[in-house]
Amino acid sequence: MKRLWLIFAQTVTVSVAALFAIQTLKPEWLAWHENSGVAVVTVKEAVPAGDGRQILSYADAAHRAVPSVVHIYTTQEIRAPRHPLANDPFWGHFFGDRGMTTEKRSGLGSGVVVSSEGFILTNNHVVEAADEIEVACNDGRRFKAKVVGTDPESDLAVVRIAADARLPSIAFGNADNIHVGDVVLAIGNPFGVGQTVTHGIVSALGRSHVGINAFENFIQTDAAVNPGNSGGALVDTHGNLVGINTAIYSQSGGSMGIGFAIPISLARDVMEQIIKTGSVTRGWIGVEVQEITPELAESFRMPDTEGALIAGVVRGGPADKAGIRPGDVLLAIDGKAIRNTDNMLELIAGLEPGRSGRITVRRNGAEIEVQAIIGKRPKPPRE
Repeated sequence: MKRLWLIFAQTVTVSVAALFAIQTLKPEWLAWHENSGVAVVTVKEAVPAGDGRQILSYADAAHRAVPSVVHIYTTQEIRAPRHPLANDPFWGHFFGDRGMTTEKRSGLGSGVVVSSEGFILTNNHVVEAADEIEVACNDGRRFKAKVVGTDPESDLAVVRIAADARLPSIAFGNADNIHVGDVVLAIGNPFGVGQTVTHGIVSALGRSHVGINAFENFIQTDAAVNPGNSGGALVDTHGNLVGINTAIYSQSGGSMGIGFAIPISLARDVMEQIIKTGSVTRGWIGVEVQEITPELAESFRMPDTEGALIAGVVRGGPADKAGIRPGDVLLAIDGKAIRNTDNMLELIAGLEPGRSGRITVRRNGAEIEVQAIIGKRPKPPRE
């Protein structure tokens, strides 16, 4: 009897030890459904939204923003040769005007209603050179539109339809609240198939050197954006406008997961200027600048790569009159530090023409400060 009790005690001890080891090292082996005996897989809970609820659908955001996004159809009359030889330098004069015919070219894009007074924000390239513009609403109504003003350097434009159309205007978001990883929705009319909502995340912020516009500070997103989405809305999960979809990087002509949107901070400033004056006015000091690379900083014996190297000065321009020379390093404007050439361009453009600006430069290792009367940025030449 004593031997049996000893065997029982040892068995219980080994079993308890084994159970403790399994519970510590492989707890999932013990997670069995109490009724069916089927293993239950434990997963990490999703991070809840700011109000404590998990977002399972973006229907509310889409429902709020979609009525404010419109389709924009454009037509443009172009002259085309009736015969291939009509454009030939030698044979062209034999054909004269009889060798040419007028054709209509159509375009497609999207826009965002920004005011109940009928103002619609879109891309410049959507309405550029258009002879006729028609706006189609999500509810099926169509309106003729006219261009209020354009800004090719930011690729933005404002068109207007009749104020009595009573279209719902979109709510503006705060660009400072956008972070990499945030979920965003792209709304537009890709390929003319009709109103479409796609979703993705903010892939990057402050994208520049893309080679699209003079002023670039793009939001990059992987939300599917295709031809026809240009000028449409990029909204947050509350349906607030955070950007204007503008371009995609693609080797096929379709979405490859790299789309670019103009942030609402820039778009709103341009929009308000166009609505108020019909155009956009920017500051200018008349310099040509160059990015400071580590190699350039070493050769010029600069302490760092901060600032913008003055490569050229426009004769008679504000910088020339202020005494700024090629080889100077632009460090600050009105006390605001210059990080790079894009930052410099943005700071100067934001200055009011006609006022005095305090410019700090580094020359021969010493920092000096000059006063310059800010000029008006010239309009870009038409291509």
